[in-house]
Amino acid sequence: MANFSASQDVLRRVDKTFKAFFRRVKAGRKGGYPRFKSRRRFDSYTFPSWGDGCRLTDAGRLYLQGVGHLKVKWHRPLEGTVKTATVKRQAGKWFVCFSIESVADALPVLDTIVGIDVGLTSFATLSTGETIANPRYARKAQGRLRMAQRRVARRQRGGRNRRKAVLLLQKAHAHVQNQRADFHHKTARSLVEDYGVIAVEDLHIKGLASGMLAKSVNDAGWSAFIEKLTTKAEEAGRLLVKVNPRGTSQTCLCGAPVPKTLSQRWHECVECGLSAARDHVSAQLILGQGLCLLGLT
Repeated sequence: MANFSASQDVLRRVDKTFKAFFRRVKAGRKGGYPRFKSRRRFDSYTFPSWGDGCRLTDAGRLYLQGVGHLKVKWHRPLEGTVKTATVKRQAGKWFVCFSIESVADALPVLDTIVGIDVGLTSFATLSTGETIANPRYARKAQGRLRMAQRRVARRQRGGRNRRKAVLLLQKAHAHVQNQRADFHHKTARSLVEDYGVIAVEDLHIKGLASGMLAKSVNDAGWSAFIEKLTTKAEEAGRLLVKVNPRGTSQTCLCGAPVPKTLSQRWHECVECGLSAARDHVSAQLILGQGLCLLGLT
């Protein structure tokens, strides 16, 4: 028997989906009519009210109405007040995600500042001159992904062997996704621990991800990284500011225009004589603009 509040949450999802569909149609964009999700494609189920159909037992098991008591491998202890629980299926495995209300502990106050320029040659270049290497997880795994995709394509639709091949493909993609998320979390945490003020570009990443560098941009995952960095900075009590990226790669620190093509990776200013790596100069410009927006200059 399904929990009534969880069923209401499903209806809210449907309502949200159709509202988004009609909003796109009215705006003259491609509608994308909502698709029916069968039991094989319905991968998450939310209990919006903790204690109503879901709870933790004294033995550390998770009770879900209609399912029963489940053994859970805990990622870490729950700290705070649990508000909702979402059961999620990914690559043949089941996970439970809790939303928790708690008070974050701010880190010690620092007066260090940094500007960050994200890129593809290096994942990020800091205004201090330090670079963070781009791991390129998807590119390294593309051979394994290609073989898994080929196995799916050669199986008959609707058959059991095709479902097995799809599961292997999902696991391969999930591995890459987990590697990228782990890298983003650790990099963002390191920056938050080392700097009190962080300036980043407010990039239109969706546009970049649809161009000729789409594969590399999606592999880097800048949007997910900046989102994690923003969240961790807020929790730690750090100042994070997003600046307009316009001109940050085509301007010198002295203010003179220095036009460059994408292949030109070195900055040479004829006005002031500055000669430095292109991304390093961009990171310094981003930091300067961020400090101006915060009124710290």
